[in-house]
Amino acid sequence: MRNQKAPIAVEGYPFIAVAAGLTGLFFFISWAIPAAVAFAATLFIAFFFRNPKRTIPHNKKAILAPADGVVIYLGSAREAHLGCEMTKISIFMSVFNVHVNRAPLTGTVVDRFYVKGKFLDVRDERSTFENEQNGLIIETLQGVKVVVVQVAGLIARRIVCYPAIGSRLERGQIYGLIRFGSRLDVFLPKEAVVGLSLGDRTVAGETVLGMLP
Repeated sequence: MRNQKAPIAVEGYPFIAVAAGLTGLFFFISWAIPAAVAFAATLFIAFFFRNPKRTIPHNKKAILAPADGVVIYLGSAREAHLGCEMTKISIFMSVFNVHVNRAPLTGTVVDRFYVKGKFLDVRDERSTFENEQNGLIIETLQGVKVVVVQVAGLIARRIVCYPAIGSRLERGQIYGLIRFGSRLDVFLPKEAVVGLSLGDRTVAGETVLGMLP
């Protein structure tokens, strides 16, 4: 899968190239202010698509955060695809967060789904049911299933998800990204012991959301 070692996610290269090209063009024709704006945009885009290294915790029972951001929901919710009550953790990513998404645990992708929808602000309660989203159901060797859902938002208009059904993911492995701000929902078994609170900040691949039963 892509971006396992790239310092900048490859999906950002076209945007960086366009902004850098405009910077060069404006500089060449001596348009100082547009050149400065284009240069600032180039730096911001490179910053947005950054892909820093992460230190994966050794505890194999730890369920890791799939995204950088802030926990905006923590509670019980019905997961439609598994048809049961689970513990839902929603992580909001602003445009200043790293947007590369990482697998919360080691397992096999036993199903994936895509729902075409709207682009409401992901902090709006309606976004859970109405926004465009892409989800993976990951099953461990012990038969425990976790669902992770990428939800598009007001600015985010492109969900990228690499794994196919049958793919094996390792804890902390990069599996996709969402361009320009959005939300990640993680559905854990009710038996999982949650280890964080509403409002906590998360770091993808490092922060422990909870422990497998």
